[in-house]
Amino acid sequence: MNKMYALAIGLLLFISCGKDKTNAGEDFSKSSSSESSTESSSSDASTYDPKRGEGKFTTVDLGTGLDVAMAAEGEKAAGVKCMSCHKLTDERLVGPGWKGVTERRTPVWIMNFATNPDPMIDKDPELQAQLELCLVRMPNQALTDDEARHILEYMRQNDGVK
Repeated sequence: MNKMYALAIGLLLFISCGKDKTNAGEDFSKSSSSESSTESSSSDASTYDPKRGEGKFTTVDLGTGLDVAMAAEGEKAAGVKCMSCHKLTDERLVGPGWKGVTERRTPVWIMNFATNPDPMIDKDPELQAQLELCLVRMPNQALTDDEARHILEYMRQNDGVK
């Protein structure tokens, strides 16, 4: 029985201490070429549109007024994914308060930021300034397009849209 344990431990040590030949001698202090090209393209702020942000949304149809059912769904989604860091007032919690956000930002920008925060934080000077105040990057909450649209409607309701 002891020989079996010794063999198992030896096998585990052999497997865990073996080098992966593809990474042998690789300098991990430097980014790989694919990572550095992604970083350089994501930090290229010259193509960034501060009214639109960066992402797949180019237009957002808000309709003629507030969609109360959509705002109710947005309240549920925001309760799960947003309200641990944001308040509905202008008071900062971890992230900035939401009061007036739909007046300061375009609907397209809000949708793009909600669904694609990382590249926008890297390029948007106002987001970078906000990051210096809040000290925490907004995490990607993996919102679906529908969740993001519902949350936008909830933000509009919070800002007094009827």
